[in-house]
Amino acid sequence: MREVFFLIGRGNAVLWSDAGDSAAALPDTRERWDAIWRLRDEIEELAHSHPAGPQGFSHEDETTMEALVAGLGRAICFSVVAPHGTVRRQKEGDVRVPINEEPWWAALMRRASGMEEPRWQS
Repeated sequence: MREVFFLIGRGNAVLWSDAGDSAAALPDTRERWDAIWRLRDEIEELAHSHPAGPQGFSHEDETTMEALVAGLGRAICFSVVAPHGTVRRQKEGDVRVPINEEPWWAALMRRASGMEEPRWQS
């Protein structure tokens, strides 16, 4: 398993992606920061996986989100895809966005991360 990162644009388009080699961390790369800056006007969401959990944001995620919002100068949505669901946050006043139906790319991120598909209950 490994953490995977997606830059998401309008219409839930995946604009750019990369992956780490660990299920517990996604080390910074120059390429990722360059892509974020290059695509900054198109980005609507930044998503990454937590293949071993948790279904939530880590302390490192929190500090990175604050830095990204400050650097971009605007609110942006952040998501974590975990084995049993996805969580989203809009970083402006820390508004949590409920997930009733996952975006199409969540299944792709799970496969790329080596996770099983979630078992949704009706």
